[in-house]
Amino acid sequence: MVNYFYLDRTIVKMESGENPEVKDVFWVDLISATTEEKRQVEHDFNVELFTKQESEEIESSSRYVETVDEIGINLNFLVPQDGTFANEPVSFIIKDRILFTQRNQEFRAFGEAYRKLRTFQPVDGDDIFLTILETRIDYDADLIESITDQISYITRTMVHDKDPDKQILLEITTLQETTIAIRENIVEKQRILSSLLKSKMFPNEDYDKMRIMIKDVGSLLDHTAFNFERLEFLQNSFLGLVNIEQSRVIKIFTVVTVIFMPPTLIASAYGMNFHYMPELEIIWGYPFALLLMACSSAATLLFFRRKKWL
Repeated sequence: MVNYFYLDRTIVKMESGENPEVKDVFWVDLISATTEEKRQVEHDFNVELFTKQESEEIESSSRYVETVDEIGINLNFLVPQDGTFANEPVSFIIKDRILFTQRNQEFRAFGEAYRKLRTFQPVDGDDIFLTILETRIDYDADLIESITDQISYITRTMVHDKDPDKQILLEITTLQETTIAIRENIVEKQRILSSLLKSKMFPNEDYDKMRIMIKDVGSLLDHTAFNFERLEFLQNSFLGLVNIEQSRVIKIFTVVTVIFMPPTLIASAYGMNFHYMPELEIIWGYPFALLLMACSSAATLLFFRRKKWL
């Protein structure tokens, strides 16, 4: 499907085979467009759209391409997937002040851009591109704030939970992966904005807005770095708590073992098959041996308590 946006705020949705009126178009939004629809757009506007392979290119040099009369941009939008986020490629082309967008699904940034068209009159496709990018940066800020809240929740859980389980470690690892994905996505936007500031195709009145967006992106990068440091601290704290718990268990086993060593030694001595052992012939020999073993265990336990090892 292809949506055509006109300067008079008219939105026309075209299916395959329909011929649109191209005059006064400032934005062409292709959503899971067919090959026929792409060819129609390329023919009507004399533009070469990105192929699927070009949109998914991971090299940074392929993310921003500028020629004499057009700018081509490939960005990854984060989409929720299995508790974390995956990258979904979205392509932008700005030519003759017209914005061409290629995507395979709906995004909040585009929905916000649709709604903002009702409140402000865009001059050209540059305005819409910056609006989409600005909305996406706001969405990144919301994601970072959500991660910050989850980190605070995990912190409170670890403080009040006397017996932390491995699920907390898995949650911390997932948040680390999510933070890395968000950071890479934000760095990508920072790189694009820096390239746009060097471009001569963008009007001068947009430069101040882009500089503000770069500052916003920089503050988000600082926030992601801070969150990652907090996650590393929580991970180390969790591992420290686990080590303390393991040490406590090993300490208990060690104390029990040491306490029973003297009685074991006494029992071993009286278990030897020597012919002459005076206590074997005495009537109180067995109770004496039991008492001696109990006293040795008690003495060992008392020694540990005085040393504050228990």
